Amino acid sequence: MELTATFVTLLQEFRCVFTRPSFVTFVVLLTGWALSHRHRFVTELIQSSGSTHKGHHSRYHRFFSHARWSLDTLGLVLARLLVSVFAPLGLIEAAVDDTLCRKRGLTVYGTGMHHDPLISSRAKPLVSWGHDWVVLCLVVRCPWWSPTKVWCLPVLFRLYRNRQGLTKGRKGHKPKSDPSHRSRPQLALEMIQVFAAWFPGRQIVVSGDSAYGGHSVLRHLPANVDLISHVHPKGALYAPPPPPAKGRRGARRKKGQRLPGMAAWAADRSQHWEVLTFDQFGLHATLHVKRQQALYYKAGKDRLLTIVLVHDPEGKRPDQQFYCTLLAWDAQQILSAYACRWAIEVTFENSKQFLGLEDPANRLAQAVRRTAPVALVLYSLVVVWFHRLGHGWLRFPDRPWYPKKVEPSFADLLTTLRRVSWEEKFQGVCLPSSPHQNLLTQLIDFVSRTG
Repeated sequence: MELTATFVTLLQEFRCVFTRPSFVTFVVLLTGWALSHRHRFVTELIQSSGSTHKGHHSRYHRFFSHARWSLDTLGLVLARLLVSVFAPLGLIEAAVDDTLCRKRGLTVYGTGMHHDPLISSRAKPLVSWGHDWVVLCLVVRCPWWSPTKVWCLPVLFRLYRNRQGLTKGRKGHKPKSDPSHRSRPQLALEMIQVFAAWFPGRQIVVSGDSAYGGHSVLRHLPANVDLISHVHPKGALYAPPPPPAKGRRGARRKKGQRLPGMAAWAADRSQHWEVLTFDQFGLHATLHVKRQQALYYKAGKDRLLTIVLVHDPEGKRPDQQFYCTLLAWDAQQILSAYACRWAIEVTFENSKQFLGLEDPANRLAQAVRRTAPVALVLYSLVVVWFHRLGHGWLRFPDRPWYPKKVEPSFADLLTTLRRVSWEEKFQGVCLPSSPHQNLLTQLIDFVSRTG
């Protein structure tokens, strides 16, 4: 089985990443990944792609565990492809976040206990055993029907590990921590720096939640990268330092006087609220905002930031503070850009539900680091293919109870790719006037269905 020729042509962009035999294996595995309706184990990918007797099965396992190719090089080619298609000019928007992939087994490399947001509540946080992936995505505005639709397309990936390098000390001695351990913000910063180096002449704006808004990231941003994130509710803000007094000796002040906290700022009547209305992906609300420029000294030291205080008059959201390193942006631009970050959560959900992000059962370190990200790479490639050609073959399912659907979901994109691939495979099997043509069409629609 092969995917449609238009998608295989798209995969030719990645020939430079692999050797010739490895590239053939890469195409086979992506074919099986896209067509499979079961768990994305390597053996299932072999069967779904029709490659059961094409070489020994260990060849496909070794592609992830031993083959000579780099995940970052794959990300570089993918990033250049996505930027050339969706953001050839102007600002590049990106988002960073992490997601938990639940696993079983104590011998799987890189697993640990991580916070599980799906089963946790504000009152009781809970954890699950699995892999925690930190992912950097390109934020893409929908190029098809709705101008408000947003997609987050993954390009870089890092596996976060708990502090597992602890050595058992003697009785009464504290164990030593692993010096090679890196936190999630440190992994995110590493990916941001790599991405910024790939596009040195472009300005990049990265959105991240409060976990990626602290000093680990903000103080070390590349020159062509700006950041939008949260200010801690109890975070201390300061006015810019006053100019040095003439004739005064000593070091110049690094910060001015401390500004009122979030609650005091919200209650301050000397600054009026600005009313903003949002009707976009990730944010449909009328909000009251205040804006000022200040220092978030604990996170960014003496870097001047634009601070936006957000109040929901309907009480559906708690008061929040956001910061942006772009001083020229107003509150509307900052909040609109940050709201697009919600698309990364949709990417994680779709990748788990439709592409088996949590399924790979590898155990070796190299295989673990490489296998699951292929699902996220495939997610980005499906969107690119649909943008270029696939939208011409889009066909919504016949559902009389849902007649108003106009925007394609990722399930529709993947279904279109499968259907076009199967139709090319069975082209010419039945004449258009054959009584079996209708049956073949129904069969293709059934095996192409996603979810």
